[in-house]
Amino acid sequence: MSHIIAPSLLAADFTRLQQELQMFEESEAQWLHLDVMDGVFVPNISFGANIISQLRPLSKKIFDVHLMIENPSHYIPSFAKSGADIISFHAEATNHVHRTIYQIKDLGLKAGVALNPHTPISLIENVLEDVDLVVLMSVNPGFGGQKFIYNTLQKIKVLQEIKNERNLTFDIEIDGGVGLQNAEKILQAGATVLVAGSSVFKSETPKETIQRLKQVGLGNLNF
Repeated sequence: MSHIIAPSLLAADFTRLQQELQMFEESEAQWLHLDVMDGVFVPNISFGANIISQLRPLSKKIFDVHLMIENPSHYIPSFAKSGADIISFHAEATNHVHRTIYQIKDLGLKAGVALNPHTPISLIENVLEDVDLVVLMSVNPGFGGQKFIYNTLQKIKVLQEIKNERNLTFDIEIDGGVGLQNAEKILQAGATVLVAGSSVFKSETPKETIQRLKQVGLGNLNF
């Protein structure tokens, strides 16, 4: 199965959101990554369920909502109602990871758990059978345009080994600093979903960049 490209709306031009969504819709990207930040869990504020609900009619593709917020369980129902297909929350943001996973699933959505760069895989080992997605942050969350933390490659390998040993099927999503310069190494380590923000939306030819990211690992990518 080919890997998934999930452009991150955080890097888009918010004065041209309709055009940015049209570009995404016409591209080969399968998911739209939506970073929700509260200014508490991370040092930035982005957008909430209201914006997502307004974007939902503009796309038929998967909305991949990444909650970088404290007390995610308080807000999950509103994001489900806004049109999310997948909701991921940070294991560091709640004492009730298992309960929150099933709160999402009970609403009919796919559930993901996210980890910050410094957080070990061991924090979520006991819930890996329950998740559809694991999001590994490869930058410190809060701002776009940061450089990829290369130690993430080792974390991907550790997670992939556990996945293989237990015969699990969750996707491994890498979020932060992903672009054409490192996509192949990330995929080789075991990732299945690439979140690409600045590398797509700041590109002069975003649809072409998405196409090239889709071609990584197929043996026909020319740098």
